Amino acid sequence: MSSEGYDVVIVGGAAVGSAVAYFLTHDLGFAGSVAVIERDPAYTKAATTLSAASIRQQFSTPENIRMSAFGVAFFRDLKNRFGTEADIGFRERGYLLLASETGEETLVANHAVQKAEGADIVLMDAQALADNFRWLKTSDLSLGAFGRTGEGWFDAHSLLGLLRNAARAKGATYIHGEVTGLAREGACITGVTLADGRRIACGMLVNAAGPQAGDVAALADISLPVEPRKRCVFVVSCRAALPGMPLMVDPTGVWVRPEGEVYICGVSPPEDARATDFEVDYSLFEDVVWPMLAHRVPAMEALKLQRAWAGHYDYNTLDQNAVIGRHPEIANFIFANGFSGHGLQQSPATGRAVAELIVHGRFVSLDLSLFGYERVAAGRPVKELNVI
Repeated sequence: MSSEGYDVVIVGGAAVGSAVAYFLTHDLGFAGSVAVIERDPAYTKAATTLSAASIRQQFSTPENIRMSAFGVAFFRDLKNRFGTEADIGFRERGYLLLASETGEETLVANHAVQKAEGADIVLMDAQALADNFRWLKTSDLSLGAFGRTGEGWFDAHSLLGLLRNAARAKGATYIHGEVTGLAREGACITGVTLADGRRIACGMLVNAAGPQAGDVAALADISLPVEPRKRCVFVVSCRAALPGMPLMVDPTGVWVRPEGEVYICGVSPPEDARATDFEVDYSLFEDVVWPMLAHRVPAMEALKLQRAWAGHYDYNTLDQNAVIGRHPEIANFIFANGFSGHGLQQSPATGRAVAELIVHGRFVSLDLSLFGYERVAAGRPVKELNVI
């Protein structure tokens, strides 16, 4: 084995991996050595930087709500943690999830869970929606759920920069490389091999490889149902003013939110389309997104497409929920994967939880055992009803 080694090796240095490194070196006061291996140090193709960078508490699973509530508290505490200049441009303007008659029952049930968790979500009938959002077509809507506080959007690059720089300042080593092999001896991962031939020993391995997490797990003969899905984001301008627009999600899955003077929009990708490239699917905008926006927000019929990008995110084909925790047989292999579109917003909670597993051997702040790998091994899904 190489003489180069670390107590903790984190595969993947975007938001989740850097959050693990941050919490280890800060809140948990970990005395050991930490390395973060990142194959794309400019993060040009990272799920973190190509995401829609939003945070919500409108989930159907209590643990997901708690994780995002932790993230909101973390965002509100940035200046205490990172200094008075720390700013991720958090715009706390809410999510607006809309439902037709067929989705009304689910929205009501989800709201009950959210309310029990203390989330500041209010239900609005069609008339209330029309009164509060005058630019919205409500004739075919039955209900909407609006997050008055604790939801919104932010700058992903800024958040990643804060986490990464703070972790490095406290001794975490960032290594540019792609993991192509895992050395396994019995029930233990002993090290990683990089594409350039370097071998790095580890005491603990954290899989935070995002869309590549399934491939990394396979290097240790571990089956992890996480694969990349393409998500296209379109940037549009609209001549008409749309006062108070939150992040709006139509019953069809089409979403839109303000971004400065323009808007970004898209639609949930199909479940069976494994991503193989970063090409933008412009027909998706022409055939699906724009027609739906024009229907729901009549002023958006006159949109102008400015630009677009495509990113990948880590899609858990079992249940679209995160996999967080130790492998039941390989105790030094820890998962932080499969968030299916909500990994960035839950990166602070995940970072804290994984750091606790490493230092304390258990969850302390939030009990995330529901998301353990055991359910994957058993084929027992934990269904999240609000996947966007």
